[in-house]
Amino acid sequence: MKRAAKRPKWRNAIRFVLLSLAPTALLAKPGRANDPFETIIKPVMREYCVRCHGGDEVEGDVNLVKLDSAALSTHPEMIETFIDVLDLGEMPPEDEPQPSAKDRAKVVVELKKMLRTAISNAALSKRTPIRRMNRFQYSNAVDDLFQLKRVVFTLPERMMREHRNYFQPASGKMAPVVHVGSRPLGKSQLIEPRLAGVTPFPQDLRAEHGFDNRGDHLSLSPLLLESFMRLSQSIVNSPDFGPKTVGIWPTFFAEPPADANARQVVRDRLKPLLRKAFRIEVDKATLTRYADFAMHRIENDDSFTEAMKATASAVIASPRFLYLYASRQDAADPIDNFELAARLSFFLWGSLPDDTLLDLASDGTLGNPKVLEQQVERMLTDKKLKRFCDSFPSQWLQLERIISSVPNRERFADFYFSKYRTSMHMMLEPLLVFETIVIEDRSILQLIDSDFSYRSARLDRLYYGNNAKLNDRQNPVTALPFTRVPVKDRREGGVITTAAIMTMTSGTERTKPITRGAWLATVIFNSPPPPPPADVPPLDEQPPDDEKNLTLRERLVLHRERASCAGCHERIDPLGFALENYGPTGKWRERYENDRDIETQGRLFGEHPYGDIAGFKDAILAEKDRFTRGFASHLLSFSLAREVTTADTIELDKIASATANDGYRMKALIKHIVLSNAFRK
Repeated sequence: MKRAAKRPKWRNAIRFVLLSLAPTALLAKPGRANDPFETIIKPVMREYCVRCHGGDEVEGDVNLVKLDSAALSTHPEMIETFIDVLDLGEMPPEDEPQPSAKDRAKVVVELKKMLRTAISNAALSKRTPIRRMNRFQYSNAVDDLFQLKRVVFTLPERMMREHRNYFQPASGKMAPVVHVGSRPLGKSQLIEPRLAGVTPFPQDLRAEHGFDNRGDHLSLSPLLLESFMRLSQSIVNSPDFGPKTVGIWPTFFAEPPADANARQVVRDRLKPLLRKAFRIEVDKATLTRYADFAMHRIENDDSFTEAMKATASAVIASPRFLYLYASRQDAADPIDNFELAARLSFFLWGSLPDDTLLDLASDGTLGNPKVLEQQVERMLTDKKLKRFCDSFPSQWLQLERIISSVPNRERFADFYFSKYRTSMHMMLEPLLVFETIVIEDRSILQLIDSDFSYRSARLDRLYYGNNAKLNDRQNPVTALPFTRVPVKDRREGGVITTAAIMTMTSGTERTKPITRGAWLATVIFNSPPPPPPADVPPLDEQPPDDEKNLTLRERLVLHRERASCAGCHERIDPLGFALENYGPTGKWRERYENDRDIETQGRLFGEHPYGDIAGFKDAILAEKDRFTRGFASHLLSFSLAREVTTADTIELDKIASATANDGYRMKALIKHIVLSNAFRK
């Protein structure tokens, strides 16, 4: 067979790992007759892979001829990448002979066995790193510690603001009409009761393909520590910080009776505050140090209240308040009960553990799986769960990208109204779908294909034009009414076909199938493609004269030939073109402006053909376990505030399998994450 002129390379991870191996480690050794690598894996590689990855001319620096089971078993990251490219149908390339589905499956099964053994032997346990609270968590923690009746400061991280208390997780049901807002809608969204004189420090940045709570991104420089000091002082010295706004004022800040022993009162009031702030039973030396500080202020003519304010300020600026960490050195050790309480509360509530969690930690019972499961169930019905819904889904879906979306105003006039953009309505739809799935404990598969959605009048008008089903009498800014609507047309439903996703993955003039495909690979399957080479020019927003009669798919074929990027395009282009019926603002279309038919057909993972969006959703649902594992990986990463690595493979498989057995329910997935070894160690 004639060799293809261009051939996709193996993933960057393979290249890196193989280049880092000592040459002697790759020399083939005599294999055993009963070695599955020799009897099952090697024959398939020899027949379908070594033409490109063996001999004198090697593609992607991967020489399979020199691999044996002993060398491979010491590199679990390499095994995982082999599994991915085979299981996803990325290798061999489409223009080469393919192994049968049976042979491919047998090889993947044996590689997974090798991976489990390699992980166990390599002791790869990944330690959750020490990290400080991010800005969102700090605000929540201060709010809970002082029981504030005002927010510390307005946070753009809260992309959706709740109005009229619609979020009632204990009810197990979302309201048919909810009222929500969004900070990017304008200055009117800043109108909320907050502490005057408190200015937040800069927003924490998200990790690439990750979240803004990642330990490796949350450092604490001397300058930032000074900022926390100033911030803590501005909070307690705010003119709005007083008896009417601080829930613990009577039991902490208020003057004690004149005949009371001031030192004893200080110690009695500090002990529960320090316990909650530091998430541990406070030792005598620590309690004495803070009590001495308060007494020093009192003895130097500060009032009792002012002394306690200064002490409270010192508490919320302390590294023991700001940092979350595990005390044990061995990553395989179970974390202690107090650390477990903090890890759980910051996962689901984005804040400090409450007294119930701390009491269970103190008596040593929180680590009991039955007790832990009961606490998860309790926490999932608490209103503080709103903080999880405020932080995880918007980051998972990368919705911040829609804020900078600016379709051409002349071509997409219905995207704009007054001085606002419909994108701010768009971003709320997938967030409300996510909240409904959480509160009503629906299947996570409804994130792909739901039978309901939430729409504002403006958003409904965008989807349906003059045939909009909702009343468009007004477009309020501060509190937008969103109505729950049934979804019968599978062009709609779930999050992947919402106008928000379609708009933020488009340019000012046209859709961007490559961007959409990369978003789907990253968000839905947690398999982000590598970044494009720096010297690859982007496709022009408007086609040149000699391409005006081409479809976008035809233009991209020409582009990828010029850019020599066939490998990545073969993986992500089919995903992006499956969504090509959705225009740059998410409106459905059948043809391009040049009257050419839109082509959406493709094949998911080289196995599931589809011709339209309903078929594409069916293809994803045919791979529901792969989606479940990818979504679980995102959620596990968020819960542990670190990157999920090869070391987590076994636990992720267990979590995904247990979730499937429980009907793919959202709350079941959360419980299985909390009960996993990865979370509890």
